[in-house]
Amino acid sequence: MISWLKLTSFGGIVVTAPAAAAITAWLMLGRSWRLAAWWCALFMGGMAIVVVTKIAFIGWGLGIQSLDFTGISGHAMRATAVYPVLLYLLMLRSTTPSVRLLGLITGWSIAIAIDISRVVIHAHSISEAVTGFILGGLISVIFLHSAASLKAFRINRWALAAGLLAVVAATYLKPAPTERWIEDVALAISGHDQPYTRISWKPRSAHYLSY
Repeated sequence: MISWLKLTSFGGIVVTAPAAAAITAWLMLGRSWRLAAWWCALFMGGMAIVVVTKIAFIGWGLGIQSLDFTGISGHAMRATAVYPVLLYLLMLRSTTPSVRLLGLITGWSIAIAIDISRVVIHAHSISEAVTGFILGGLISVIFLHSAASLKAFRINRWALAAGLLAVVAATYLKPAPTERWIEDVALAISGHDQPYTRISWKPRSAHYLSY
């Protein structure tokens, strides 16, 4: 049975970034240029919102103490934005509505499991995982609404295989030190020598492993 730690790794940027890139490549190969650009804008916009909330806390201590909120969960946002779209496009090769629905349900199920794992392993508070789920959910729903006119989405089988192989291979990569990068940026912008942390900001709260 897959562990919570392994499950949560599927929301890491080294996995979801290749998955998001595969989605973009498939759309472009399918000559859906506007949808490809729209997907990139939505995904990068979501990433920017996550980073801004984390910088705000690390640099200035801006958060919501009553909700134990120090920034939107990037893992939760990326998982909920990427997996429903990824599985939907895969199943769109079939014209059967029930198959496309199965893809959506599977994608959402994977995303929800990853979101829950962030809380289980104490990487995030419930409020941070939930806001990540909401933001990622908005991204995927908005995109899928725009993509509703897509019919049988024909992707070259080699391009399809290459994209899926990149995503699977990425699960074995070492996690990227994104939190350290964000911390460096937050300190540079705020001009502070030390970052705000969950422990110093809220001493009596539970200690979490990462953001």
